[in-house]
Amino acid sequence: MAKKIHKAIGHHYIVEASGCDPKIISSVEKVQQILVKAAEIAGAQVWSVSFSRFPPHGVSGVVVISESHISSHTWPEFGYGAIDFYTCGDNVDPEKGLDYAVEALGASTVHITEITRGLEEGDREFYHSFVTWEEDVGGN
Repeated sequence: MAKKIHKAIGHHYIVEASGCDPKIISSVEKVQQILVKAAEIAGAQVWSVSFSRFPPHGVSGVVVISESHISSHTWPEFGYGAIDFYTCGDNVDPEKGLDYAVEALGASTVHITEITRGLEEGDREFYHSFVTWEEDVGGN
């Protein structure tokens, strides 16, 4: 008899955003505003926000949400931004937040890996699964 897979505890999106606008992704204020708004669009509750300049050009930061976190690091000199969006529960739609974020960062292409985390088969031994894809963004 096959074991029943129980509902996942969380979903973790790892995003490689290419072709981002260097003026946007080099601004601490803009990157912070975009990721906080992405959390809100996803339906997450924001608890804490911390962003700073990463010498010489990049921006690193985290938005702590009640459902987990959103983190990012940017390389304006390459037009590249890395975003992690991890959520748990059923009340958040991380894909809506990510759609907003990559478009607001000016990305032309994104490569996304979605990791379904906290899967188990009734034995309290947890594992994950993943799927990955690439897409063009906003006609850039």
